[in-house]
Amino acid sequence: MLKKLSLLLIFSLLFGSVAVYAKSDKASYYGGTMAAFKDAKKEVKGRLVATDEKELQFIYEKNQIASIPYANFIDIEYGQKSGRRIGAAVATTILLGPLGLLTLFSKKQKHFVTIGFTDEAGKEQVAVFKIDKDMVRTFLPILEARSGKKVEYQSKGAEKKATGK
Repeated sequence: MLKKLSLLLIFSLLFGSVAVYAKSDKASYYGGTMAAFKDAKKEVKGRLVATDEKELQFIYEKNQIASIPYANFIDIEYGQKSGRRIGAAVATTILLGPLGLLTLFSKKQKHFVTIGFTDEAGKEQVAVFKIDKDMVRTFLPILEARSGKKVEYQSKGAEKKATGK
């Protein structure tokens, strides 16, 4: 019994860490002027991959890739948008009655990275990506190191989230 329990614990820790790793590159192209997304009516879900040393890759729908060479970066900006959990409050109020209104006290935050860059024709473009909160502290330093550009923060709160300072 003890062996089974220890094996279960080992597998849960192993697969739990894999799940966290896989989740941390989730992102969405939220807006901008990238040619690959000129017909997009809403955000395009995918993954941001910064493992290539030459370019940032956004992998979306059926493994299509949109990339931005780090050498073409003009600037990088990081910001957060806070909002109330209105939908969750309505749902929990229906289920739990007035206690559900306590959900209104919780906030959700969305995290955005805006990248200014030049395309192949030399025209200035912009891409806004909504990233997972678990990506912030590792992803931004990688962008800084590979592009040579310093991240600009929209607020002190955003800078604290990104740097821990």
